[in-house]
Amino acid sequence: MTTSASTHSFFQKKDILHYGLLALLLIVILPLTMDIFRLNLVGKYLTYAFVAVSLVLCWGYGGILSLGQGVFFGLGGYAMAMYLKLEASTPEATAIQSTPGIPDFMDWNQLTELPWFWEPFHSLGFTVLAILFIAPLFAYIIAVAMFKRRVGGVYFAIITQAIAAIITILIIGQQGYTGGVNGITDLRTLAGWDIRSDYAKYVLYFLCVGCLFAVLLLSQFVMKSKLGRLLVAIRDREDRVRFSGYDVSNFKIFVFCFAAMLSAIGGAMFTLQVGFMSPTLVGIVPSIEMVIFCAVGGRLSLIGAVYGTLLVNAAKTTMSEAFPELWLFAMGALFIGVVLAFPNGLAGVYVTLKEKFLASRRSSTPAKAPAAKPDSNDASIPNASSANPS
Repeated sequence: MTTSASTHSFFQKKDILHYGLLALLLIVILPLTMDIFRLNLVGKYLTYAFVAVSLVLCWGYGGILSLGQGVFFGLGGYAMAMYLKLEASTPEATAIQSTPGIPDFMDWNQLTELPWFWEPFHSLGFTVLAILFIAPLFAYIIAVAMFKRRVGGVYFAIITQAIAAIITILIIGQQGYTGGVNGITDLRTLAGWDIRSDYAKYVLYFLCVGCLFAVLLLSQFVMKSKLGRLLVAIRDREDRVRFSGYDVSNFKIFVFCFAAMLSAIGGAMFTLQVGFMSPTLVGIVPSIEMVIFCAVGGRLSLIGAVYGTLLVNAAKTTMSEAFPELWLFAMGALFIGVVLAFPNGLAGVYVTLKEKFLASRRSSTPAKAPAAKPDSNDASIPNASSANPS
C-alpha cells in the first residue's frame, strides 16, 4: 500500500498521459514522418531540452535564474568531444602531422605532446564520470561562493552571465588546448563505432530520447518529493524557511549542481548528435536562448520545457533561413512577449484553456432535481422553487 500511494503521488494519471503523448511524438511519429537529416536536427533540439528541464528545477522551482547554463552544457560537450577526438587522433590517422598521435589543432599550434589533462580522456569510463561530475563540481564552487553569502536574484543572474563570457574567452584564447574558436571537430567514432552513418544517427537519436525521458522522470521525482516542496517554499518565502530552521543555501546549492549535471548530459549528447563542440555554444547568447526555451514552454512544467525547446528551435531554423539578420530581434521579442503575456508559457496556456473547457462543460450540464420535496416551512423553498420553476 505504501509503495502504491507513493507512486500515485509522484505520477498521477494526467502525468502518465502527458508523458505518453510526448513518447508517441518522439518515438513513433517523428521517426516515421521525417528523413534522417530532419530527424537528426530534432535530435539536436532535444539536447537543448536537457538544459530547459534543468532550468525548470533551478529557475521555476528554486527561483534561481541562471544565465550561464551554457557553461555546463559546454563542459559536458567538451568532455565527450575530447574522448572522441583522441580516438580519431591515433598515430596512424595523424601520420602526416609533425607530431603524430595528438589532435590536429594541437599540431597546428606547435604542441609536441598531449597535455596532461587530456590523458584521462583516453578512457570512455572516465569520460562518462567527467560528464556527470565536472559540471556539478564547477557549479558547486560557484554556488557555495554565492549562496553562502546570500547572493541571489538579479545579482546571481549577472554573475553567471559574466562567468559564461569568461569561459568563452578562455576557450577561444587557449587555442592549442581547446581548438579555439573552431572548437573540436572531425569526430568520427565512439569506441570504434562510426557515428557518422545514417544508422548511427538513428541510434543516437533514440539514445538521446531515452536519456531525456530518464532525466524527465528523475526531475519529476525531485519535484514531487519533499525537496521540491521546500524549493517552492524557498522561492516564495525564503525568510520563513530560514526561520523554520532549514539551511536555505544547501538546498540552493543542491538544485544548482543538479541542474548543472543535467545540462552537461545534454552537452555530451549534442556532441554525439552533431559531431563537434564549439565555444559558440558556451557563451552568453546560447545561455539566454536556453532560458527562452524554458520560458516559452513554461518554467513550471517539465513537459512544457521540452515542447518549448522544440517549438523555438523549429522557428529559429525556419526564420534564420529566411531572415537571418532579424532572428535575434525576434528571439528577444518572443522572450519579452512570453514573460508579459504568458508568464507560465505554453503549459500555462494549456492549463487555462483546459480549465475554461471544463468550466463550460460544468455550466452546460443541467442541475439535478432535488431528491425529496422540502417541507412547506423549510427556509430553502425559495431557492428550490427558483431552481425548478415547475
